[in-house]
Amino acid sequence: MMCAVTLAERTTTDLLSRSALELAAAIRSGEVTSREVVEAHIARLEAFQPRTGAIAVPCFESARAAADEADRFAGERPPLHGVPCTIKESFACAGLPHTAGLVARREFLAEADAPTVALLREAGAIPLATTNTSELCMWIESENRVYGRTSSAYDPRRVAGGSSGGEGATVGSGGSPFGLAADIGGSVRVPAFFNGVFGHKPSPGLISNEGQFPIAEGEALRLLSPGPICRRAEDLMPVVRILADEEAARLGDPADVSVEGLDVVVVEGDGVLPVSRRMAGALQRAAGALQAMGARVRTERVRRLRTAFNSFLAELAAANATSFATMLGGDAGPVRLRDALRRSAPHTRASKMILLAEHAQHLLPDVGNERLRAGGRKLTRRLHDLVGDGVLLYPTHPWVVPRHGWTLPLPMAVAYTAVFNLAGTPATQVPVGLDDRRLPLGVQVVGAEGNDHVTIAVACALERALGGWVDPAAQ
Repeated sequence: MMCAVTLAERTTTDLLSRSALELAAAIRSGEVTSREVVEAHIARLEAFQPRTGAIAVPCFESARAAADEADRFAGERPPLHGVPCTIKESFACAGLPHTAGLVARREFLAEADAPTVALLREAGAIPLATTNTSELCMWIESENRVYGRTSSAYDPRRVAGGSSGGEGATVGSGGSPFGLAADIGGSVRVPAFFNGVFGHKPSPGLISNEGQFPIAEGEALRLLSPGPICRRAEDLMPVVRILADEEAARLGDPADVSVEGLDVVVVEGDGVLPVSRRMAGALQRAAGALQAMGARVRTERVRRLRTAFNSFLAELAAANATSFATMLGGDAGPVRLRDALRRSAPHTRASKMILLAEHAQHLLPDVGNERLRAGGRKLTRRLHDLVGDGVLLYPTHPWVVPRHGWTLPLPMAVAYTAVFNLAGTPATQVPVGLDDRRLPLGVQVVGAEGNDHVTIAVACALERALGGWVDPAAQ
């Protein structure tokens, strides 16, 4: 016999399913208070924390105080007035730890907000917590020796993704309507996918990278971009506009995009790592939904995708002057390989593997980085020609969210997302339902540089057709 659901429980569930825009409208109208919205999300975060380990540093009391202040405010209200959010710990938040999971920075506190964090506060958003990352934001499994390991909101035996795994899990659990993350090779899209929500990697240069640690160097800054993870697609563009600040004038309007007649190119894989049956089915489900809306769908092969991973690594290597060993050592200087590999060393297996790879690279002769970079530029031109004014549908990852530890043997899986950092194209991760094990499925929608509004419009259309986020608390 099922227990009766109380009015309070129904109200809380309703608040945890709404978009940030809907919550802001409800607060403005007096339907609910900011304090009620904040409390509902804090309760969900606390309920899921033992399962996900997503929160790095909670700031619940300051969030409650900010909510009370928002409820007392009588002036013109900004767009996200009183709406809670979460922030990836690699972004500076004044007075809070800013470590990116590095033990050497355990005592480091940010003196001021990153510009992106400040813009969200100015828009009325209330941070509830900072969220966990992989060590130095360098892996797609979020684990470190400062905050521990983060798991998927759908299954604690499985990874949350990285490096923004904490953000993916907080939003995916229903504990935050949206969060601030960053993406240099899939760090927005992979966690969003592994946690069943939406994530957007914007066009290069649209949003400031200032205030992040670690941060890319030189030309690699073009590969890195902050971006939102959202439980509802309609929040993607408003949050991107807020984060873009003065660059927002470059953005189009998703409302101006019609799926009917839109060119949609389906690419089924990269030819290196085969896509699982479940992920292939998800791709075809999304393509079928768009075709039913009148889109012109066709399938293409891109042979140059086979080289995407190596071209991406070559581009990073050419731009970054600071070694991973130096970053890992912090103020103490470059960490010695033999010290880092000790069992007692405060580093994850992923970081040790990266350090070994870096050391091996120094021992080997040049393996043709310039040739790989030239190949990457050819691949970029091919992708731009293929997308045109339409979109490309591509798997977010070759397989459904893996179990802990399974990301280590196949690092080249990140090529499925990193190729679009290399190409400089906007890409939106879209949830397209759950598989037969109740794990999230997803696809990437990729557009031409500057066409962020097109990929987001398609994401909104797919949410209407396929349902979007599924609350894991209801599973």
